[in-house]
Formats: sequence, structure tokens, C-alpha cells
Amino acid sequence: MWTAKASGLGLFVVASLSCALPALAQDAKPAPAAPAPAASPAPATPAPAAPAPGAAGTAWSAEVATGNQGITLDEAQIKVVKAVSDYFNGVSTLKGNFVQTTSDQKKMKGKFSLLRPGKFRFDYALPSKQIIISDGEQLAIQDLDLRNEDRIQLDQTPFRLLLRKDVDLVRDAKIMEVQEAEDLMVVALQDKSPDTPGRIKVYLSTKPAVELKEWVTTDAQGIETRVELADVKMGEKLDPAAFKIQGVSNNPLQTPH
Repeated sequence: MWTAKASGLGLFVVASLSCALPALAQDAKPAPAAPAPAASPAPATPAPAAPAPGAAGTAWSAEVATGNQGITLDEAQIKVVKAVSDYFNGVSTLKGNFVQTTSDQKKMKGKFSLLRPGKFRFDYALPSKQIIISDGEQLAIQDLDLRNEDRIQLDQTPFRLLLRKDVDLVRDAKIMEVQEAEDLMVVALQDKSPDTPGRIKVYLSTKPAVELKEWVTTDAQGIETRVELADVKMGEKLDPAAFKIQGVSNNPLQTPH
């Protein structure tokens, strides 16, 4: 979800900012049958190509969209998607810990905080000196060790759908997958806007209360990055100054309180 150049950190954010749609599975075209001699049996027709598999890690049956077309939601699926929208609309602040796992099973951890609408911050634990921060308009990926940063407009990432003031995923998102279990809701989505590429899949527990547990993003090469949350606290007062993007040369390495 940020940029691929910052040693694993980037994979967390860039999978969201720059992920492109997975390529559509191409139907195999059978080769034309060669003329058969008289009385010879006709060659067998090649079987059509198998459909593209569903999203990795799916633990139960679910409808999954392919390419850039969302699924047609039934009433039960609309209810799930609206419940996810209601959760994000009800969030004012979140804070806690996170673990990021890349496709090659490398892990990084740290602390995060979120202030809706639009602001969030991820401070990676030492020895990393990396921070990902959004001030509500821009998203900055900073490496304080290398003293460099990349910036992108928040509206160019899938996070705008979840962190905007008025979250309505039925209205604003292409829903690519919906799953519901006894204690879990899973929704995969991408923005309807062609100017906002990227796909994100969110996992929310439903017991004892609805809570964001993790998300998975996919980059242009189909590489997945998972971010799991722990010790999540909702509604605590956060300092808005912690979400101000400072220049790398002026940015002390510290986790906001």
C-alpha cells in the first residue's frame, strides 16, 4: 500500500496506491483440428480453459468478481456491505498495533493511529525508520534513515472510500467479493473512479462487536500484502498535530502519543 522502494514498508501502502487490476483470465483457444484421413476418428475437442481462481486465502465459498467488473449484489450481500460502511462511518479515531506480512512472509510491525476523515499514521518499529502518514489530502511515505519520501494524493488510493466523511460502499465502490460467516465479514472492493486504481479486501469481526481486524491489498503483479491489527482502541482522543506531514529532514523519529 505505499511504494515498493522502501524495503518492505512500501509493499504495505503501494499495494493500495498503485495496484492495478489483475489481468483477466484468457480463455484457451483450441487449435484447429488437422484434416483426418477417411474412416479415422475425429480428434477430440480441447477442453475450455478453467476459470481464474478466487482470491487467495478464501476459507469458504463466495462469489468473486474477475477483471474490473464488480459482482451483482443480492439483498444479503448488500446488507453486509452496508454494515461495513456503517462501521467506518461510526469510527472517529482508532489506534493500536499492526503486523505487516509481505508475500515472501517477511514481517514488520509497529503502531498505527487513524483520525477520520482521511488522516492516518503508521510508525514502523525499530530498526526500521519508516513512517507512512496521511494528512487527509496527501499520503507521504517517509524513510528517515535514507532521508527520502514519496507523496501521492489520498484520493488516488482505495483508502479514500473507507476514510471519507460519508462512507457508502454500495454507492461508490465496485464490490468484487462478499463473504459472511458467523463472526466475520469480508468485503473486497475497488473505487468506481477510473482515477483511483487499487483493490483492498477488508476483514471485520462481528463478535462481540464489529471491529476492523485486517486488510489485504494487491499490487499490479498480483502480489498480496496483509496488515493485521491488534489491541485496537476506538474513540480515544488523538492529537491532530500527529498527522501533519513534516519534511524528512525535520521529522524526529518518534511514535505519537
